Amino acid sequence: MKKHLTLDPIIRRLVASTRPICRYLLLSAALSLILIACAVAAPKLLGAQVDKLYAYDGAAGLAASLTPGLLILGGIYAAQSAARYANSYLLNHAVSRYYSADLRIRISEKLARLPISYLDKTPAGDILDRMQEDVSTMGSTVHTIVEVLITGFLQLLIISLFLFFTDWRLALVVVLLAPASMLLSGRLATLGEKHWQTLFEQGGELYAVTEECYTNFAVTKAFNQEAAMQQRYDALNTAHQKTSARANFLSSIVQPAIVFVDALAYIAIALLGGWLILCRGMAVGTVVTVILYVRQFSSPLERIAFTFGELQQTKAAAKRVFDLLDLPEEPQGKAVPAGPVRGEVRFSHVDFSYTPDKPLIRDLDLTIRPGQNVAIVGPTGAGKTTIVNLLMRFYDPDAGSILIDGEDVAALSRASVRGMFGMVLQDTWLFRGTVAENVAYGKPEATREEIIRACDRVYCDHFIRTLPQGYDTVISEDSTALSAGQKQLLTIARALLADRQLLILDEATSNVDTRTEIYIQKAMDKLMKGRTCFVIAHRLSTIMGADRILVVRDGQIVGFGTHRELLDKGGFYHTLYYSQYEIR
Repeated sequence: MKKHLTLDPIIRRLVASTRPICRYLLLSAALSLILIACAVAAPKLLGAQVDKLYAYDGAAGLAASLTPGLLILGGIYAAQSAARYANSYLLNHAVSRYYSADLRIRISEKLARLPISYLDKTPAGDILDRMQEDVSTMGSTVHTIVEVLITGFLQLLIISLFLFFTDWRLALVVVLLAPASMLLSGRLATLGEKHWQTLFEQGGELYAVTEECYTNFAVTKAFNQEAAMQQRYDALNTAHQKTSARANFLSSIVQPAIVFVDALAYIAIALLGGWLILCRGMAVGTVVTVILYVRQFSSPLERIAFTFGELQQTKAAAKRVFDLLDLPEEPQGKAVPAGPVRGEVRFSHVDFSYTPDKPLIRDLDLTIRPGQNVAIVGPTGAGKTTIVNLLMRFYDPDAGSILIDGEDVAALSRASVRGMFGMVLQDTWLFRGTVAENVAYGKPEATREEIIRACDRVYCDHFIRTLPQGYDTVISEDSTALSAGQKQLLTIARALLADRQLLILDEATSNVDTRTEIYIQKAMDKLMKGRTCFVIAHRLSTIMGADRILVVRDGQIVGFGTHRELLDKGGFYHTLYYSQYEIR
C-alpha cells in the first residue's frame, strides 16, 4: 500500500500543493517529534516504576522512591498533551487560513482565465461545489497526511526499535502482525475509492439543481413546479444517500478491522508475556513496558488505517479540483491595441459553430466604418447574439478573422478587446453594492459628479435620490426596491459612464415603459453619436433610423442596407418587418 500511495499522481500532487504552508508543516513535524519522544519515554519510565513496586518488600520509603519517577511521568504526559494541542491548533490554523483560502483563490483566478464556453456548459452549482465542499475535504485531510502518514510511520519505526531493545521475542509478535493490518486496511480503503468519486460527482449535481431552483424560484412558483423540482431533487438526493452509505461503510470498517488485529496482538503479548514471566523469569515491568508500547504502536496503526479511508474521499475531491485547475485557458494576446480606437470593424470570411456538427456563422464578410450605427436583425437562432459573442471574444472564429482598426483581435488580449466595448444587455445584472458602485462598475475611478451626470443623462437621477440613502443605497440583482425598468436604466448609465468607442446594445429599452423609452432613446442617440454601435433588435420599429441594418438568417447575411433600401428590395427583411405588424 505504501508503494501505491507513493506512485499515485493525485496523492503526489496533493502533497505538492501544500508548498504554501510548508514552514508550518515543518514546525508541525518538530512538534510531532516531541510527541514521539513522549510516547517512547513514558512506557519505559512506567515499566521501571512497576518493577520498583513489584520488588517492594514492605520496607519504608516506597513513596519517596516512586515520587520522582511519577512526577517526571506526569510532566511527560503534560508535555505530550500540550504538544498535541499546539500541533492541532497550528495545522488547523495554517490549513484553513492559507491552504484552503489559497486554493479557492487559485480556482477563482482560473475561472477568470477560462473560456466562456466552459461556464456555458458547466452548472454554477457544480463549480460552487468544487470551490466549497471539495476544497474543504482536501483541507481537512492535508494535516492528517502530514501528522499521520509521516509522523505515524516514524513513530512505528521508533517504537519497533524500542520494542526489540526491550525484548525481541515479544517485539516479533507485534511486528509480524503489522503488515496484516496495513494490507487489510489498504484493501478495504481502495474498495471505497470509486464510490467516493461517484459521491462527489452527485454532490455537484445536487448543488446545481439547488442553485437552479432557488435562482429561478419565482418562475418555479409561477408555473407551480415546486413538486416537480422536489421530485427531481429527491431522486438525486436518494442516489447520493445510497452512494454515501456504500462509501462510508467501506471506509468505516477499516478501523474496526485494525482494532481486531490489534486485539489479537494484545492477547498474544499477554499470553506470551505471562509464560515468559513464569518460565523464563522475565521482569513484570518488561511485559508492562511492551504492552504499553503495543498500545503506542496500535494507535498510529489505527490512525493510518482511518487515514487510508479518508484518502479515498480526498482523492475524489482533489481530482475534481485539479481537473478544473488543469483546464486549458484562453490564449493571451498582447496587452493593448496600437494607438487610439477609431471603431472600424471588419469580419473577414468568418465561420463559427458552437458544435462541429451544427454550423452557424458561414463566410461572414463585412466592413463597418467608424461611427456607423448597425442594427442586427433576424429570427431567433439566426446568429445575432453569436456575432456579439465573437466581437467580444467570448468565442473565437473557427475560420477567418475579425479586425478592429485593421488589427486582428486574435493578436490582442481579451481584456484589451473588451475594454473597447460598452454593453447594455436585455438581461440586467447588478451586484450587491451601492447604486454608485454599480454605475461605476466599468469605470471604478469615476468621481461622484461623473456618476451623477451619467445617471442624469438617462433620466434615473430622480428616482435614485428617492431611495433611502440615495446613491449610497445598497442594492443587488434580486433587490425588490427597484423595478425592472429602473435596473435597466442603471445599466445604461453604467455604459454611458464607461465611455467606450464601440457599443453593443441588446434591446436595451425593452424593459421600460413607453414614456421612459423615449427619454432613453434620446440619451442613446447622444451616446451613439460618433461611436460604432451594434444594436441587436427584436422590435424592428426601434431601428428604422440605423445607418445600416444587417439581416441575418441561419448564420448568413441575407441583407445589408438602410431600412428603406431593404424594404424596397423586398425579400426576407420585407417579410420579417411586416410580419410583426400582422402578428399584432
